[in-house]
Amino acid sequence: MSYHHVDSEVGRLGTVLLHRPGAELARLTPRNNDSLLFDGIPWVGRAQEEHDTFTQALRGHGVEVVYVSDLLAETVAVPAARDEVTQAVLDDVRLGDTLRRHVADHLTALDPAALATTLIAGLSRAELRAGGGIVHALMDRSDFVIDPLPNLLFTRDSSVWIGDQVAVTSLAMHARRRETTLTHAIYRHHPRFAGTSLVYEPGLEHLEGGDVLLLAPGVIAVGVGERTRPAGAERLARRCFERGLAHTVLVVPIAQERATMHLDTVCTMVDVDAVVMYPNVASTLQSWTVTATGDAHGDLAVAGPEPFIVGAAKAMRIDTLRIIDTGLDPVTAEREQWDDGNNTLAIAPRLCVAYERNVETNAQLERNGIEVIRIPGSELGSGRGGPRCMSAPILRAAGASGFF
Repeated sequence: MSYHHVDSEVGRLGTVLLHRPGAELARLTPRNNDSLLFDGIPWVGRAQEEHDTFTQALRGHGVEVVYVSDLLAETVAVPAARDEVTQAVLDDVRLGDTLRRHVADHLTALDPAALATTLIAGLSRAELRAGGGIVHALMDRSDFVIDPLPNLLFTRDSSVWIGDQVAVTSLAMHARRRETTLTHAIYRHHPRFAGTSLVYEPGLEHLEGGDVLLLAPGVIAVGVGERTRPAGAERLARRCFERGLAHTVLVVPIAQERATMHLDTVCTMVDVDAVVMYPNVASTLQSWTVTATGDAHGDLAVAGPEPFIVGAAKAMRIDTLRIIDTGLDPVTAEREQWDDGNNTLAIAPRLCVAYERNVETNAQLERNGIEVIRIPGSELGSGRGGPRCMSAPILRAAGASGFF
């Protein structure tokens, strides 16, 4: 069994799970991009080039990169895993009994690599080997029998490692829910993750990884808003307390809108005691502090609200959590927040990856002693996600240190 452990946002990054965008992005059209949660139609080849630059930047700093597509192909070579993910596709009530039989036959004929590709890229009516029934007859050739998963690019959302356990999340948007089916199968059946305990699973209350920040060992912040619900934050807190994975959870309400869909769209950590934060929320973001009561019912103690920065510093047992406020004029600040200027990925304390287009935010980070590795993101950003969104750390140095 490989070793996997994450207890902070900034400990030296050892291993990260990415998804290199592929054919699923080519499925996006002006007719379906809204329902598939993209704000534009990305240039697929350029998006792949940008993602390869991101990968090279990580590997250049000693980070092991593993791809979802590779893990999935190896996972569905396990019969139980293949049955599980195939059945999840066949359970789609839109298929109808006749078309369902044809889809089952089609998937059965695929080898593991081809099955993995189909599960990610989707399947159109024209690509189905054979079909029949009313549903099939009424479909256009370009209609999807199996929907593509363009948002799989944002691996952060479907799983979060907390200590030596993984939370496979429960995604709120219908277009993304099959992502966790695949992630769940990987963590349960792939030999690399044999024996891994799951602290959260699909089907529970809505909880997304972009809303979960590991502020320090034992301290977790959970944003609640458009994607993560208060009940999801409560369930995660209770389970983390029961398993000794955390002593404090900060629940942080955020606006329920596209521009602030997750907590990490307005705030990410760049040092053991510093965050980069969207100026419009820096002074208004509040949090409730949740701790375990220790009673027989597993009840939780809830205190607050108070300013998030104050509550976080108390929970982290530091004097102050420094805010690197981009200090920009309101228009530039809003533009760079929309372009994921606050969505950085820390490789180590004071070393982060950010989109090059956010010129002012990156300059402000550097003025505050943070080294910024700039990557292109003109096409990758069309799904509203930055370097943190595109990465799921599965190994970081313990205690936010730079050493394993």
